[in-house]
Amino acid sequence: RSSASPSSGPRGRMTSEGAERSVLERNVALIERAVESGQVRLIMRALRQNTQIRKSISAAALAKCIGSKLGGAGSLRAVAMEELGKVPVSMEEEEEAPAAGEAMAIDEGEGVGEACSPEVEAYLLCLAASTLCRERLFEGAAGLTLATVGRLRSFRGRRTLEPLGAKLYFYLAFSHEKVGRFESIRPTLLAAHRTACLQHNEFAQAVLLNALVRGLLEANLIDSALKLVSKTNFPESVSNNQFCRYLYYTGRIQAMQLDYTDAYTKLMQSMRKAPANTALGFRRAVHKLAVLVQLLTGELPDRPMFEGPGLRKALEPYLRLTQAVRRGSLLEFNQVVDANAARFKADKTYTLAIRLSQNVVKTGLRRLNLAYSRISLDDIRDKLQLESSRSAEFVCAKAIKDGVIDAVIDHDRGFMSSKELTEVYATNDPQKAFHRRVAFCLDVHNEAVKAMMYPPDAHKKTQPEAKPDDAKTDEELAKEIEDELGDEPL
Repeated sequence: RSSASPSSGPRGRMTSEGAERSVLERNVALIERAVESGQVRLIMRALRQNTQIRKSISAAALAKCIGSKLGGAGSLRAVAMEELGKVPVSMEEEEEAPAAGEAMAIDEGEGVGEACSPEVEAYLLCLAASTLCRERLFEGAAGLTLATVGRLRSFRGRRTLEPLGAKLYFYLAFSHEKVGRFESIRPTLLAAHRTACLQHNEFAQAVLLNALVRGLLEANLIDSALKLVSKTNFPESVSNNQFCRYLYYTGRIQAMQLDYTDAYTKLMQSMRKAPANTALGFRRAVHKLAVLVQLLTGELPDRPMFEGPGLRKALEPYLRLTQAVRRGSLLEFNQVVDANAARFKADKTYTLAIRLSQNVVKTGLRRLNLAYSRISLDDIRDKLQLESSRSAEFVCAKAIKDGVIDAVIDHDRGFMSSKELTEVYATNDPQKAFHRRVAFCLDVHNEAVKAMMYPPDAHKKTQPEAKPDDAKTDEELAKEIEDELGDEPL
């Protein structure tokens, strides 16, 4: 590896500790400039540039920067340095810095600097928490974020601190979820969300609401999650990634509440807004849930939905499930569910998969209704693998009542006769399909308009003043129009 190159390898790992620290200090300087000018957009730019830093920075370089910058936060500085000292050192880092303890130690003569701004303090501690989570030291990240959030409560009314505080709340919830103590911080998150709503802190509102809803869903408290979502408003314009998560969580809640149409709409919006090249795990989770919800609505997903990059292997059980539903084979459906029960339970979609058994029966019954003008209930029992002829009669009656098939049951003779097929364009089905497509296009248009960005102070630009010669009264304009009309030949 060449030491002159700032990065190498597929993940762009920085090679030199000095290069890592210089990139970090440039980001810190950008945050300090944002604090001086009071511009939140510079904080957001620093967070966008932080993606590569948090993936590649070493604990030694971060510890040195924290030791030199955090002069006013002695206790937090000590906690961060102690937790970063537990990060294992790789072979490459040992070659560049032979003594790991020397990198972590604070020199009394030069280590501690003057007190920095709360924004820089929050940024560095947030980066330390992300580094601990990256190294899977969730216990240390949980203690560090909890102490940092408690300190940040003393700084009120600082708009430039809001995006960084929201990031800290995210790592607070994430680390406590990983160590299995999310219930212990739920009151803290609820109080912080209440405060964020009162202070119109939309960054924290979005992060805290997603964290609370996710925690309730992980604990299978579906009713509590539904009440929380119904009584709160999500700030859609803050972050596209947070809005994607919120759409996924609300779609999952509505799917569990049997509201499949709205759930499918939410999941499709989340799928469309999700990043195309990153967040593969999130896109897999959305696709898995969307496939089941679409099957529960009575529709079959298209084949390209299972063939996206990085999705084919993960969605293979769901493809087999879709094929069983399409064939209407209850026996094949039960075999697929039994063979992939562990996968469905790990994905938290087992309950929805079990609900598909009724759809399999309806699909098979619809195929029989199209193939036979009259069929006995015993044959229906055999073809659908039902328990008895009485069960077949009950299933047929339920399907006729729900409008799945158009047929008549002869109870005395023990058969079902299909009615003649009517012209589909004589029904309201084309109108409903057209309405759904129009509503979808209008939603896409409205979201595109909301997502458009305009230059600052564009509304304050005044129109250029008209010249005195160009200013004309209404009477002069009317006279010119009359003269033009009078010159035209009749």
